[in-house]
Amino acid sequence: MKVKVKFFAILRERAGAGEMIKEIGEGSTVADLWAMLKKEYPKLAPVETRLLYAVNQNYVKPDYALKDSDEVVFIPPVSGGC
Repeated sequence: MKVKVKFFAILRERAGAGEMIKEIGEGSTVADLWAMLKKEYPKLAPVETRLLYAVNQNYVKPDYALKDSDEVVFIPPVSGGC
């Protein structure tokens, strides 16, 4: 099955793309997808701390089971301010 993956901020910079289509196995979870992406894009690994996940615009936990055509967004921690 295929899912659309979107990256924002530092994740987009490290992956070198804002979005992509990925082929994953049936029953794959968000955590499985993230593990696969870290293997393909090793620069993503250091950002893992406090990462948020959303599927079809709803926040989910890493064990969320993905379905064909889902849109998965990986949201990095936000910092800044004065």
